[in-house]
Amino acid sequence: MADKVELNSPPTDGITRVVFAPTSNDLLASSWDKTVRLYDTDSNTMRRQFDTPAPCLDTCFLDGTRGFAGCVDKTVRSFDFASGQQSVVGVHDNAVKAVEYDAAKGTLITGSWDTSVRFWDHRSNQGIGVYAQPDKVYAMTVCGDYLVVCTASKHFWVWDTRNMAEPFQRREAGLKYQTRCVAAMPSKQGVVMGSIEGRVALEYIHTGEGKKNFAFKCHRQKDGDKEVIYPVNAVAFHPGFGTFATGGSDGTISTWDGNQKKRLYQFQAYETSIASLAFNSSGTKLAIAASYMMEEGVKDHPKDAIHIRTVTERQVKPKS
Repeated sequence: MADKVELNSPPTDGITRVVFAPTSNDLLASSWDKTVRLYDTDSNTMRRQFDTPAPCLDTCFLDGTRGFAGCVDKTVRSFDFASGQQSVVGVHDNAVKAVEYDAAKGTLITGSWDTSVRFWDHRSNQGIGVYAQPDKVYAMTVCGDYLVVCTASKHFWVWDTRNMAEPFQRREAGLKYQTRCVAAMPSKQGVVMGSIEGRVALEYIHTGEGKKNFAFKCHRQKDGDKEVIYPVNAVAFHPGFGTFATGGSDGTISTWDGNQKKRLYQFQAYETSIASLAFNSSGTKLAIAASYMMEEGVKDHPKDAIHIRTVTERQVKPKS
């Protein structure tokens, strides 16, 4: 495979999420074009296209045989890759913004603009829990035994999935403006969040032992004597080194060493916004959704595309 490949048959409207399968280089992509697409990135072929009644805001894998998506029509959907069939797992009261599968507990978790997080038994398509959040859910991630939910008004609540009677922590992100994305550290010690105002925050679930929360500026560009600030739309951790990549509306992708608080590498800029990022399970590939996110309203823009880059250690390994 070449160092970078553009996937054939990309979505035809804004891409909301790209995510690799747990143990292969298959990739799911959800989109505003009312599809969820399954790609074999090794052969650059689209294996399946699932057409949905409404745009899909997020997607995730169960395993190599099934996936899920959350849609604007309030539905949570399940997809069978072998048969091409889909079913409705359940329904929220508003658009479903975030979908995560907790593999350790076998639970599907969804977050919605209806200000709730819901747990589902995907085998029986039954809801098994509804948990009120402080505001609309914008981003969410499973972090070991914890679920981190980022909502409007900069709130983020940490839930212990072993005891959902009440939130484990009620916190506010170390960001000045709205949280756009979140990803769990491979160590399960905490998360990284990106905001609409060119800033990233590292938030540890348990502080102490030298683990301190901090935030830094990124995805900003000088324009004469002005600084142009762009949203951070995507964050993804390298599974081996624990470093992470960020993608922004400036079209750039950078990798960072959070422990050293240093940038490791910046890739050549793309022509449009970076909407989503994902490393594969071995950390050798990076999926990049280059997709205009309507930051400047309706206008001509480059076509939506998914790129697969081969990653080198120089780009992701911490410097000693």
